Amino acid sequence: MASRTTMEPRELQIPVQKDPDILAAAARLAGEDLCSIADLSSAEVRAILKLGHDVKRNPRDYRHALDAKQMVLMFEKASLRTRLSFETGINTLGGNAIFLDQTNSPLGERESIADVARNVERWVDVIVLRTYAHDTITEMAANSRVPVINALSDFEHPCQALADFMTLEEHFGSLNGINFTYVGDGNNVCHSLMLTGAQLGANVTIATPRGYSPDIEIVTLARDIAQANGCELRLLQDPAAAAEGADAIYTDVCVSMGMEHESTKRAPIFRPFQVNETLMQKAQPNAVFMHCLPARRNAEVTDAVLDGPQSIVFDQAENRMHAQKALLLLLLGGLANVEKFQ
Repeated sequence: MASRTTMEPRELQIPVQKDPDILAAAARLAGEDLCSIADLSSAEVRAILKLGHDVKRNPRDYRHALDAKQMVLMFEKASLRTRLSFETGINTLGGNAIFLDQTNSPLGERESIADVARNVERWVDVIVLRTYAHDTITEMAANSRVPVINALSDFEHPCQALADFMTLEEHFGSLNGINFTYVGDGNNVCHSLMLTGAQLGANVTIATPRGYSPDIEIVTLARDIAQANGCELRLLQDPAAAAEGADAIYTDVCVSMGMEHESTKRAPIFRPFQVNETLMQKAQPNAVFMHCLPARRNAEVTDAVLDGPQSIVFDQAENRMHAQKALLLLLLGGLANVEKFQ
């Protein structure tokens, strides 16, 4: 893997309110859903990240952008970062969050998802779902007249990936040509990272144990996107080879929520894929370590790496809020209420 030796400036090249990517995304994405990173073009991914950086630097400019907008979060899975980052995000934009705990009553069980959508769309402006089945997300979106956001499903975690690559931009500037390595399970997070990296021109390497590769449909789509953007997607089964020359090494738990019954089976399979100091030494000297959290300490990553100087995991967590604020602004037409965009 070739090393990346030059980094472009971190700051936006033109004022955010005149950025053509942001203006075009604001026009196209208003009222749309985000079920998958594949719902976005490369320019729209760039726009979300550019806007996210500006929202983070200049929060006061956006504090009334979503005045009186109502967001409902319907979560079938436990959450710390996703719930709080969405709630604080819309609150600081002037809107309001309503949380519905679906952990004991999965969506579609008490009444059909279509009926839920047709009710909820009459009260709120955006629906944020954290579910097991990805079909729950797409069915809600198909039946709702207000935007639906995937806050995690068994197939993708797009909001996580947007925050992750926003964090990488803070550290490296332009991500075109960066070498990004993911080590571990080919799961929902892996899927969204592959797609987002390809959209931004990053060279993405995925290292998984045999039998735990990412979904072939996502692989094919990510490869097509990568080819169009002049970058590369590699799938390996050797974590050491994948880490060689990497600018960023990312991992996740090897047992996702809902898969706990496989813990005993998976533990020995994924042990060689642990991110430890030896593996990090194969990366570039200025490489960063990433994890979506929560982490199983000394399982998929050692304490020395997770708490070490290369770790940016809490920057990632912080940027969940800023990236999601940018997403909400675009989906809900909020830039029309921001003075500098008028």
